Amino acid sequence: MSRIYYNILLWLLLPYIFFHLLWRARKQPEYRRRIPERFGLYASAAPSRPVIWLHTVSVGETRAAVTLVRGLQQRYPGQQILLTHTTPTGMETSLQLFGDSVQRVYLPYDFPFAVQRFLAHFRPQLGVLLETEIWPNLIHACQQNRIPLLLLNARLSQRSAAAYARFAGLTRAALGELAGVAAQTADDAARLTQRGARDVVVMGNLKFDIEPPAAQLALGAQLRTRFGDSRRILLAASTREGEEALLLAELAKLPAGNLTVLVPRHPQRFDEVAALIEKHGLRYQRRSANQAIAPETQIVLGDSMGELFAYYAACDLAFIGGSLLPFGGQNLLEACAVGRPVLLGAHTYNFAQAAELAVAAGAALRVENAAALIEAAQALLPDDARLGAMGAHGRRFVAANQGATRRALEQIEARLRSGRDPV
Repeated sequence: MSRIYYNILLWLLLPYIFFHLLWRARKQPEYRRRIPERFGLYASAAPSRPVIWLHTVSVGETRAAVTLVRGLQQRYPGQQILLTHTTPTGMETSLQLFGDSVQRVYLPYDFPFAVQRFLAHFRPQLGVLLETEIWPNLIHACQQNRIPLLLLNARLSQRSAAAYARFAGLTRAALGELAGVAAQTADDAARLTQRGARDVVVMGNLKFDIEPPAAQLALGAQLRTRFGDSRRILLAASTREGEEALLLAELAKLPAGNLTVLVPRHPQRFDEVAALIEKHGLRYQRRSANQAIAPETQIVLGDSMGELFAYYAACDLAFIGGSLLPFGGQNLLEACAVGRPVLLGAHTYNFAQAAELAVAAGAALRVENAAALIEAAQALLPDDARLGAMGAHGRRFVAANQGATRRALEQIEARLRSGRDPV
C-alpha cells in the first residue's frame, strides 16, 4: 500500500518535474538535454557486453567512486561499466575522470515504467547505489528482475533518518529488498538497520581511498606560481549559497598580501558570486581568464570544473564549504590527502565521523562562524610549523582509514559469483 500511495504522488508531481527541469535550465542549459533518458528512453544501442551499473548522483559521489570504478575495470575487463547520474555536473565529472572507458546516462525518475525501461535496455548483472539513494520502485524492479542491487558506502545522518521515519513502511520495504548494504560507519549501520536494512556491514568510506591525480597536483604547482609563491593562500572550497556573503564581509581583516581563492560548489552560481564580490568592493580575477594574478588582487574566483584537487595543492589552508550554514558540509578528505590543513564550520553532519576524526587527529580545526574562521586563518597562515604539522596529520589520518574500496569490491564479487546473498 505504501508503494501505491508513493506512485500516486509521483504522478501528481509529473508536471512539476518538467517545470523543475526548465527552471534549472535557466542557469544550466544541460538540464534541457537528454530529457528522454530521465524517463527510461535511451538513444544508444543496448550494450553488447555484460553490464555492471553504478549510480553516482552528482560530483561528490562520482569523485568518491573513482577507486571503485578503477577496481572494477581491472577485475572485470570483459564487462561494460555503466555510470548513471542525476545532475549534469555529475555527468561532466564522469567524463573528465573516465572518458570513454565507461558508459554514462541519466538514471530515470522513479516511475515504474521508467525504471523497467532502464533495466530492460541495459540488463545489468548487478547494480550499486552509493551513499543515500533509496528509490523504492527502482529497488523493487531490480528484485523482480533478479538483479542484485547493493547500497554501498551508505550513510544515513540523524536528520535523514528522521525524515525517512515519516515514511517508515515505504523505507522499510525498499531497504529490505536490497541484496546488501555496506555502511560507512557503525552509526550509519545502526540507523539503516533501524529503518529496515538487513545484515548491514561496515565498509568505511570510499572517499578515504581517493588518490590525488598527478595531473591535478602538477596543475596545482602551476597555479601556486601564478598566484604568487610568496603569498599566503586561503582556499574557500565548495562554498554554498549564503556562505560567500559571510566570508566576503570578513576577508578585509586578512593582512595585505594574502590571497583568497573562492570556489563555489555549483557552477551555475559563478556569475552570482562574481557580482557579490564586486558588491563588496574587493579586487578579484577569474580563474577562467587564465591570466597572471596581479599583486593587488585579493580574490581569485575559482570558476572552473574538475580542478578542486589542484586548488588544494595550490593553497596553504583550506576551508571546506557547506559547513558555515546548515548544508551538512562537503568532503574534507581531498584536502587532507594532499596535506593541507583544514578549517570546518559547525555543520558537518554529512561527514560527521570524518570531521570528528580529522579534528581529533589534529588535521582540522572547527570554527563557529565566519569571523572565527578569518581569525583562525590569521593565526595559522603565518605559522609554517603549525601548517606543516596539521598537513602531516591529515595525510596520516587519511592513510589510516583506507580500505573501503577493497571491501566494496568484495561485496560486489560475492554477488556476481553466487547470485545470492552471502551467508
